[in-house]
Amino acid sequence: MTTSAWFVRLARYRNEYLASLSATLCIFMVVCSNAWSSPALPKLLTEPNPPVSITAGAGSWIVSIQAIGGIFGMILAGLTVDRLGRKWPFIASALPVIAGWIMIALARTSVFLYIARVLFGVSYGMAYGIVPIYIGEITSDGVRGAAASLITVMAKLGILFEYSVGPYVSFETLAWLSMLGPVLFLSTFVWMPESPHYLLGKGRSDEARQNLRWLRRNSAVEEELNCTQKSIERSVSERGSMRELFLPAYRNNLIIVLILAVGVQMSGMQAILSYAQTIFSQISSDLTDAEMSIVLGAVQMVTVLFPVFLVDRVGRRPLMLWSSAGSFLGLLLGAIYFTLDAADIDVARFGWVSFVGLLLFVVSYAFGLATIPFAILSEIFPKNIRAYANALFGILSGAIIFAVVKLFQVAQDNVGAYLPFWVFTVSTGLTFGFVFLYIPETKGRSLDEVQEIIAGWRKKRHSNVVVEAE
Repeated sequence: MTTSAWFVRLARYRNEYLASLSATLCIFMVVCSNAWSSPALPKLLTEPNPPVSITAGAGSWIVSIQAIGGIFGMILAGLTVDRLGRKWPFIASALPVIAGWIMIALARTSVFLYIARVLFGVSYGMAYGIVPIYIGEITSDGVRGAAASLITVMAKLGILFEYSVGPYVSFETLAWLSMLGPVLFLSTFVWMPESPHYLLGKGRSDEARQNLRWLRRNSAVEEELNCTQKSIERSVSERGSMRELFLPAYRNNLIIVLILAVGVQMSGMQAILSYAQTIFSQISSDLTDAEMSIVLGAVQMVTVLFPVFLVDRVGRRPLMLWSSAGSFLGLLLGAIYFTLDAADIDVARFGWVSFVGLLLFVVSYAFGLATIPFAILSEIFPKNIRAYANALFGILSGAIIFAVVKLFQVAQDNVGAYLPFWVFTVSTGLTFGFVFLYIPETKGRSLDEVQEIIAGWRKKRHSNVVVEAE
């Protein structure tokens, strides 16, 4: 696609991109709270006279407890998104973040840090539980993947912000500056439309028509409204529930959810991002650990832009395979370095190798594992259980993140960094195999077509028929 053609495409779908961009500012908001631990923990553990005195063990709880809050946030999103809509529960997700930053800025005891991190988790779970649904429902078939990829672009921007600002300001100042996230999100998203899918499901056809016309920048939306209405009627012929996810008809869908949740989180990205400065302090380099963290954040930010342009051209499946393979190689370099270092072998001259390995990991992760799951999750379930599916993904992800982040610190302190890195390496290799065996291609398809593909892809694979997009 030429540059001029891309700008034409951007102009055509600009309202859809604008709504998606505003919605994903919520992701920037919650990921800032997640990445906060990388620059904040060294301030509490190593700097003299910190505002809150903690131990390394307490630090690991402060980092990991946010995942528990994330589970509750996902459940809350699942309970409200089909009753109250996508927009207002989404806006409400900013409130715990605001309260959390105020508590951190004023904290003089670790109890406030624990409470703030749980609140952050609630917002994190709500944001990730709602935004894939919202984007999946407001975007056209041809741009849905690119719009969903904005989720990860904003996540990486949040990481870069915390990594770049955190090391150079005080603990309290970092909290106040991080309030930028909820301010940007609330000041823009309050003007965005409610999902036409939700409005049609509630019988509010006139509002749905008005919102869809704004999103499509076209008054001729009756055909799409009729198709959506028929899809909703088919979906609500049976009442949606969490139990329905486990019906035989959705077995293939659940396999994909498990692969995405376990594969993505067991790569260790959350642990590496949460303890970035701590990990980099163990690598011999001319750069400081803070500088290496900034480089890591900048590389992620730049790299994650590419899937936005590629996901609707190359496809979901190839990007996931390339991402898994590259992530495996990058983690392997890090695992080997930390193993040799633990064996008292002089690896000081090769610190750059492990740093390059970690950069390769974050670059490869950004190309697929970080972005494509959200595009897939916004497509593979019918409307009446889509929220429950996202809640299930979030609950699984939250439980795995909590275990990985908590055990990372324990393993590093008692055995060495090489142990979790080998676990991450092997897990990512297995993810490559599972993606190859179980993830079909769905790019360029309507939501109904995607669900038909998922339902029948196993039979087609056994017949050696490859499902490819037009």
